[in-house]
Amino acid sequence: MNNVDFSDLKAFEVFIDDHQIAEVSLSRPTAINAMNTDFWNELPAIVNTLDNMGSVRVIILSAKGKHFTAGMDLQVFEGMTAENDLEPARAAEKQRRWIMALQDVFTALEKARMPVISAIQGACIGGGVDMICATDIRLCTHDAFFNIKETELGITADVGTLQRILHVMPSGMARELAYTSRNFGADEALKCGFVNSVYDSQENMVSAAHKLARSMAKHSPMAVNGVKEMLNYSRDHSVADSLNHMATWQGGMLQNQDIIEAINASKEKRAPTFDNLMPLTSAKGG
Repeated sequence: MNNVDFSDLKAFEVFIDDHQIAEVSLSRPTAINAMNTDFWNELPAIVNTLDNMGSVRVIILSAKGKHFTAGMDLQVFEGMTAENDLEPARAAEKQRRWIMALQDVFTALEKARMPVISAIQGACIGGGVDMICATDIRLCTHDAFFNIKETELGITADVGTLQRILHVMPSGMARELAYTSRNFGADEALKCGFVNSVYDSQENMVSAAHKLARSMAKHSPMAVNGVKEMLNYSRDHSVADSLNHMATWQGGMLQNQDIIEAINASKEKRAPTFDNLMPLTSAKGG
């Protein structure tokens, strides 16, 4: 597993607070943080690097400038029309793999061992909705608005919105928003449970995101990782299958020394201290 050099990023900035909380910011505000080729290459590399480190316990996904993101940059589509001369089945198979590769970019957020909080201001359009649906918690400013833009453009959203949004807001509302491509604002997003909280400024929102992250980071990273693993598994499986998976998981995790530390800290009226998760290594041990 090759870790990315955070100082060499083009579409993002990464800041790690106290070695435990990583703020990953879209950093192309003059382009409304549109998702260009650099974005799609860098985001999974960043998330996987933070996950590989083992020390980062929460990721905050934010953005520079007035707007969170305008969604997919048209640059990403360049060259697709040049494949018109390909044999149809092979062209379709190639495009399918391309779409699946884009899907994997946001799935990296879901697969990360730590919670991911998205902090959204201004516009969050198209691919932006795909992205934040893959995060654990969504916060936004009072001027934030969201739009499943793909339908208006003659496209069925294909990078995760339609597969995840039914799990983070009521079905009827999700369907209305996807069918109409209308804007829905912060108050409506809060009312239907799409976002957890709304803030009066970007500064206050990001501050709240860090406060929330710290409240998670103080707990055993083994326990928090287990919570995320179980919630994601249960979303996609039956109750019976999820209970069985939980029992198997817990059979190993109850050996966790963090449980003893948490109990002792409670008895001694002190803050517990937990080891980080183990860094991930490649198959070659690198």
